[in-house]
Amino acid sequence: MTRTIFLSAALAFAALAQAQEPIRVGVMNDQSSVYADFQGKGSVLAAQMAVEDYGGKAAGRKVEVVFADHQNKPDVGSAIARKWLDEDGVDLIVDLPNSAVALAVNEVVRQKNRVMIGSGAGTSELTGSKCSPNTVHWTYDTWAYGHSLARAVVQRGGKSWFFITADYAFGHDLERQATDQLTKDGGKVVGGVRTPLGTPDFSSFLLQAQSSGAQVVALAVAGGDTTNSLKQAAEFGLTGKQSMVSLIFTLNNVPALGLKASQGVLTVNPFYWDMNDQTRAFSRRFQKRAHNGAMPNDMQAGVYSAVLHFLKAVDKVGGAADGKAVVAAMKAMPTDDPLFGKGRIREDGRKLHPMYLLQVKSPEESKGDWDFYKVISTIPAEQAFRPMSEGNCPLVAGK
Repeated sequence: MTRTIFLSAALAFAALAQAQEPIRVGVMNDQSSVYADFQGKGSVLAAQMAVEDYGGKAAGRKVEVVFADHQNKPDVGSAIARKWLDEDGVDLIVDLPNSAVALAVNEVVRQKNRVMIGSGAGTSELTGSKCSPNTVHWTYDTWAYGHSLARAVVQRGGKSWFFITADYAFGHDLERQATDQLTKDGGKVVGGVRTPLGTPDFSSFLLQAQSSGAQVVALAVAGGDTTNSLKQAAEFGLTGKQSMVSLIFTLNNVPALGLKASQGVLTVNPFYWDMNDQTRAFSRRFQKRAHNGAMPNDMQAGVYSAVLHFLKAVDKVGGAADGKAVVAAMKAMPTDDPLFGKGRIREDGRKLHPMYLLQVKSPEESKGDWDFYKVISTIPAEQAFRPMSEGNCPLVAGK
């Protein structure tokens, strides 16, 4: 009898302790290399602001934010994910720039039945052959950027392309998506090179692009590699003779290049801080707290809105222990937040919202700090992302 009472008390105490354990959001990204200024501490801040704005609790439990640097290495990212999920009580892993890391963590999260939301991750395979009932792809993907920008550039007369491509999953996928749209619209690829991540000197690649005679030099790189390649392209005089198209170009690239060097650059984005009163209000709050005084970019904004929706789903389910149940709740609820507006999450995990074709302003057009873009056109969500029927996602086979 005494033993039974003791066992019952122990079980009750363990259940109470588990109920009081915080829900933890883990921001995993590059904190020290080529993507650090593009996600890094800014994404951590965005997650913290989402938790604060939600009230700091979900399903009656406190919510905490932790973070780690995956160093752009899939094995490091996987090891962090396993430790977080097995030992540290992390319920959500979010951001994950570097597609190779995202794909590796995607499998760990599926095995452990927690939740992953890719905001900085680019590869469209996350909603294609590698789709998972535990994963949502939030902000953008290589299909959306590659197809949308290629279509816009070809319409402006740029039909022969040379690619300078990051030599890992993200770059390969981005080049493939842009090439698909380019050839569909009557253009052609005349050459290309692959570059290691974090390349300091693009001169040999740019000289090959110059000698190719292509109308368009397409940069399928990101982060600091985008900034370095565009700076060196200007030094080699490519910008006056060939169109430089950066398939991933964010707000943070502009200060590093300057408006004079980057004016006229076309980019596709789902978020710009100066879109409306709600985006401006959030962005000014973010800027005051940001370590570098920067406005948020689309991927940092994506972390904020993704964490908000995750917490809503946790409340609906009543906890975060069953990752599949939380993601199912996320898909069942329409998305609605001040940065991306109304949207939804498809069965394959793709978050849907409009994209915008943006162009960098000239120095004369800019009215002040961070006034960098003008909106050229809106791409409806149904056109911005790959049709679900073409993704080969096992979750939606036959639908």
